[in-house]
Amino acid sequence: MTLYLLMTCRVLLAGVFVLALASKVRGRASFEAFAASIRALGLLSGAGSAVAAYALVGAEASVVLLLVFPPTVLAGLAAAGATLTVMTAGILAALRRGRRGPCRCFGASDAPLGPVHVVRNLLLIGGAAAGLVAGLAPAGAGSPAHPAGLALAAVVAAVGVLIVVRLDDLADLFIAPSRDRK
Repeated sequence: MTLYLLMTCRVLLAGVFVLALASKVRGRASFEAFAASIRALGLLSGAGSAVAAYALVGAEASVVLLLVFPPTVLAGLAAAGATLTVMTAGILAALRRGRRGPCRCFGASDAPLGPVHVVRNLLLIGGAAAGLVAGLAPAGAGSPAHPAGLALAAVVAAVGVLIVVRLDDLADLFIAPSRDRK
């Protein structure tokens, strides 16, 4: 059972980080928009924001590479959790200062960072932690992983990736209407 949980967490985080990375490096304009979104949070100077943007892209690439290769999966899960923790701390610090820059996590969204993004990151951190626990658990003495179980784990993770990536649209669909009624 822990193998399937590990696989689900691994695929979920790898998918999220691949799409986040791809959205930032698909062109110069995409990267500059991402760097500008960090600047808009008002936590770092212009030069500091640029360094943070490059560092985050490097961290995302590292997480993906670590999650892809079986011997480094646990390091990848730990790196994913650490990266998400730093990003969440930055969002919280900006929100406390009243700054809500656009979320450029997965592309050109104009949705401002807010509590929904904090919850999303906390859930992903939980996924990294669950994957680490599953990966550190002693392997069962039972039969090897069943291909259908691994396929189901991958499908569940893929659905999770879609939800995470389209979170701004889902929040607009389900949260915004209730605010408009007041």
